[in-house]
Amino acid sequence: MPKIRKLSVATIVALAVAAIIGTVLGLLIGHAADPNVLADPGPAVRWGIPIIKGLFNLSLATAIGSLVLAAFALPDGSPELERALNIAAIAAAAWTLFGFLNLIFTFASVSGSGLSLDNTFGSNLWLFTTEIQLGQYLGMNLAAGALLTVCSLAVRKLSWVAGLVALALAGLVPLALTGHAAGTANHGMAVNSMGMHLVGVSLWVGGLVATLLISNSTNTVLLLRRYSTLALVAFGLVAISGASAAWIRVGSWSNLASSYGILILLKSAGLVILGSFGALYRLRVIRAIEHTGTGMRTRLAISELVVMGATAGVAAALARTAPPVEQTVIAPTPAQLLTGDPLPPELTALRWLTAYKIDLVWLVIGVFAIGAYLFGVRRLAKRGDKWPLGRTVSWILGMLTLIWVTSGPINAYQEYLFSAHMIGHMILAMVVPVLLVPGAPVTLISRAAEKRHDDSRGLREWVLWAVHTKYAQFVANPIVAAVLFASSLVTFYYTPLFAWSTRDHLGHEWMIVHFVITGYLFAQALIGIDPGPVRLPFAVRLLLLIATMAFHAFFGLSLMSAHGLLLADWYGAMGRTWGEPPLADQQTGGAIAWGIGEIPTAFLTIMVAVQWARSDAKDAKRLDRASDRTGGADIDAYNEMLAKLAARDERGTR
Repeated sequence: MPKIRKLSVATIVALAVAAIIGTVLGLLIGHAADPNVLADPGPAVRWGIPIIKGLFNLSLATAIGSLVLAAFALPDGSPELERALNIAAIAAAAWTLFGFLNLIFTFASVSGSGLSLDNTFGSNLWLFTTEIQLGQYLGMNLAAGALLTVCSLAVRKLSWVAGLVALALAGLVPLALTGHAAGTANHGMAVNSMGMHLVGVSLWVGGLVATLLISNSTNTVLLLRRYSTLALVAFGLVAISGASAAWIRVGSWSNLASSYGILILLKSAGLVILGSFGALYRLRVIRAIEHTGTGMRTRLAISELVVMGATAGVAAALARTAPPVEQTVIAPTPAQLLTGDPLPPELTALRWLTAYKIDLVWLVIGVFAIGAYLFGVRRLAKRGDKWPLGRTVSWILGMLTLIWVTSGPINAYQEYLFSAHMIGHMILAMVVPVLLVPGAPVTLISRAAEKRHDDSRGLREWVLWAVHTKYAQFVANPIVAAVLFASSLVTFYYTPLFAWSTRDHLGHEWMIVHFVITGYLFAQALIGIDPGPVRLPFAVRLLLLIATMAFHAFFGLSLMSAHGLLLADWYGAMGRTWGEPPLADQQTGGAIAWGIGEIPTAFLTIMVAVQWARSDAKDAKRLDRASDRTGGADIDAYNEMLAKLAARDERGTR
């Protein structure tokens, strides 16, 4: 048997056996496979679900990790890229197979019917998949795995791998909406934690599997260095999301003594051990391989995979174990019925400073963006390049504002007060972008990020590729950006999108992304430092700004004069006993939409005017230098032209 084949078999066997052992251990500790008091589906289902789920998770992680490693570490057109895509296709096929089994076993478990081959079981399974939300989510994930299998076999160009990564990550979204995350009172935090956890584990586990199977004596060091960067990001995601999810479900330190708490501790121990493996790779193994010229340390890598598999198995058993904190919320008030959380106290001036509701995704994005930006500035400074302090300050303020909106008092009250929601909308669309755009992140990345020379794509290459795609060039066109920015108001608030973003956590996250991106594109078209597809004259930019802001004013006036609620069955049914009545609060939101836009509008106008003045000054200096180089020949030519015109006019008057 060829060596690479033996290594592949060893890798798969190590992962699968460790996952099964970890699952069985977790089931015994958590008693998740004990017979149900009512509607017991049988031992095959009780023991089969977590084992299948563990193998399903490993297949999914391998598919995603292989694709991300291919996108980030492998040269275009190389045999390694083709091998990574083949690994992803095989793993996606396993994802599809185990996902199908997981769907069947999950239905047998929730229905209490057990496994059967009769027609009734099949028809009920179809009903579960098409009509019940849990079945729909599992079906969506299954469809994503099947589609990814086909696409991974068809794609061989690096540019298309980005689309495969997006498809694979989209397949994680339905999983984040299921499990314990679906039943907790703090639904948004639980879903975000689950989503981040799935992404982190997929990058970590799948990336290591792909690295182990692809590496050879010539590319080991390079692959390990690039995988190590991905693993470091993945470790942070897993640690933060895992701690957040554990605290939501455990509730107190004393609950760590429960079966659920013990599994949490085992999973945490696995995380610490894996973090130690990562530190060992970064500090010693990579250097040792580089100095000796040997290949991958197979035993060490397989040992890490064994720990990964066992930890994944414990996690699968943990998902079947009842947490000590009761997740079913009795909703005695309208606010709890609608939002899942109790109605907060009245929004006072003090609570504008103290209230918070953390959105873990945006908190992590904001902190990471600030840290990465400062790292880039530091890298430029170390090689003697200067970066304007104003750009750094502007970027940090923009990210801090984004964090405040998504995790502060606005996020805590936007579900209950339309006016609070509108403040958040205006800040996300008009204040945050106006602060982020002067930070010139694309320019910083192009200057600070390491340039690749082997036809692979790192951060710099992917960002520059993305901003130069035809789609990016189209939406970044100033006219298109202005239309998107203005029309989003009507499209969002007067269509079902508003209801979706209010009632559904996924819709809420989409809303934030949409507001920030459309605002960023509009601000970039007006005051952007980063290169864009078209640069309009400054006078046209001012006219575009005035026209767009006038549209905002008309929208605000329409809300102020409205006599009906946009979401009567939400804001009108919240049961608030404090603050303005819902209709008056909506009218206040309209005034905010009109009035709050004046400040960033004035700021944008000033910035456009300043850039205009600086541009004129630069043109004047450029012309002066050109005149000095020619000894004033251009001025002499200009005066000669004026003299000829004067002589012609004089002849015309005679």
